Amino acid sequence: MDERTRADVERAEAAIVEHYPRLVRLAYLVLPPSMGRHRRVLTAHGLVQRALPTGRGRPQRVLPGQRAPQAEGGYPLVRLRVVQLALAQERQPRRWSAVPFVWGLRLFPRAGGADELALDQALSALTAPERAAVGLWHLEDMDEDDVVAVLDAAGVEDPGAAQRAAVALDRESGPATATLLDSGEFDPCTLQTRPTDLLRRRQLTRAAMAVAVVLAVSGAALGVVVGGGSDGGRRGRATTVAQQALDPDRLLRTPNDAWADTSRVDFTAWSPRGSDTGDRELLRRALRVWAEPGHDVHVTASAGTSTRPPDQPPRLLYAGMIDDVMVVVLHDGERLVRYAEPANAPASLEFARVDSADLTTGGALVIGRGDGWMRFLIAPWVTDATTRDLLTPKAPAKPLHVAPDGVTDRVPTPPTGASCGQWPVAQFHSSERVVERHNFLMTDLGDLAPVHLTYLPSPAAGHPADAPVEATGAPALQNWAHSACSLRELRGAGVRSVDNWVYAQQSLPEHGGRATWVCSRADTWQGPGRVTVQFQPPAARPADPVRIVGRARDTAACSRYGRQVVGDTRWRAKSGTWYLLAAGSHGIQGLDVTGAVRHGAAGATLAVRAPQDAPARVAARLPDGGMLHAFRP
Repeated sequence: MDERTRADVERAEAAIVEHYPRLVRLAYLVLPPSMGRHRRVLTAHGLVQRALPTGRGRPQRVLPGQRAPQAEGGYPLVRLRVVQLALAQERQPRRWSAVPFVWGLRLFPRAGGADELALDQALSALTAPERAAVGLWHLEDMDEDDVVAVLDAAGVEDPGAAQRAAVALDRESGPATATLLDSGEFDPCTLQTRPTDLLRRRQLTRAAMAVAVVLAVSGAALGVVVGGGSDGGRRGRATTVAQQALDPDRLLRTPNDAWADTSRVDFTAWSPRGSDTGDRELLRRALRVWAEPGHDVHVTASAGTSTRPPDQPPRLLYAGMIDDVMVVVLHDGERLVRYAEPANAPASLEFARVDSADLTTGGALVIGRGDGWMRFLIAPWVTDATTRDLLTPKAPAKPLHVAPDGVTDRVPTPPTGASCGQWPVAQFHSSERVVERHNFLMTDLGDLAPVHLTYLPSPAAGHPADAPVEATGAPALQNWAHSACSLRELRGAGVRSVDNWVYAQQSLPEHGGRATWVCSRADTWQGPGRVTVQFQPPAARPADPVRIVGRARDTAACSRYGRQVVGDTRWRAKSGTWYLLAAGSHGIQGLDVTGAVRHGAAGATLAVRAPQDAPARVAARLPDGGMLHAFRP
């Protein structure tokens, strides 16, 4: 290594030491949220510690000079290296040998408030390059051109698109984004700790002791291998915390009517209900089975939900008899846990992730279900409940009786087979003590947490789309009647909410009537969403199904962070002539068709004669000069 290279490495080392918290925060922001907070914390520290250049290999790409004085010396080099390593984790996650090792503890940043939670949810919907753009822009105080340059140097395919997504996030979140990113919620250097799976560690310890006896290893030596010296006191304290989590007397119990005096209206505001909330033995059994389910206990979890034991005393939401089954529902801050104890069958556990619940998605849970029916347990702020069939939008809603403990009468479940003759939903009305005249729709997709349905109407001419509204009005119900049966594809996917966005309407050729284009977006509790682009021709009946013409997973499309969308399909007129139809969202400058059919049109809709089987590809021209291709089925 020559002197100049050694000097560069020394400057890089000094930059890492001096700006270590900044670099770790940037890495933590870019890393995939699906890793979980504990692993993200350790990986962020490991990546920064691995960012020191070796002095060998290809030369680094030259970056533009930065305005901030901290960027002098080796800082731009190590920052680029941190971004590269963090981006690589989303493409091909690895468990680096250099990641710090922590035994017996889970680490995670301090929890923030509602604003931090909303920003974290918004960031989880972005890709890694987009999160990197947000971090470079706000945490590093770089201008847009410099952000694009760093992302380009890090190997991002479309750094401009990533920066535009960061601008869109900033436009939605406002000037407070930078302040929120500097909070403890996103600081992987200021951490809270909880114990890991203590029961599993106990089993591993017993196994190690058995091996030690067979190998005639002394108890003292085994003590060093398993825990070692001063760590014993920490393990003892962790054991005490875990024991407290299993103590029914330490269960959190929210006071009645606390929901009316808090700004956080979610499952944390639920008071305990049911006739058996004082049954300590029932609660103790529920906690013990949660901590260590036996082989005969049936355990299910919605997609992306952990089944780990409680690491702190959970909150009691319900304890009582539901259809001859003793049921206990608990909430640990990020999960719902339903313990069911039938009279003549093994117990069962059901888990659902609900860490970003709000007034609506925290408005109900599924307390019991059977063959073709289910019951809701509604939130204490819900004052009225009705049911309706989405396939008959003009039929009036039917009253749904709610018992004093918040449990509803039986409600039919949506179909699971090939036929789809009805789609039952529940409509809830919130108390005016939390929001004035607010109704919302929920449907069951097989998970403990029901799914919130919303609607985004077609924008008025010349105006962009607004925020989604509740799917309770006549236009929303008429639109959902066509696409309700497509919800079957989302069963068991851990879906939080589904929004139908009418992004375009189009007059069909040969006086064929007016068609509607819809982008239906399903957001999961994990963050990533999936979309379907739907074509609704003029319908003879209210429930005539839509035609799905495009799909995409793990995308921000059709959300407030991805407002542009385009779809295409083939349509046959009454004359027998086939047409290629295409439509884009508000702001699309034009549409181009390539392949066996070549055509261009100004504006956001297109109709051109084309053979039914002629291969063609549609792309939209964006205001910034970019191109957006239609989703494929």
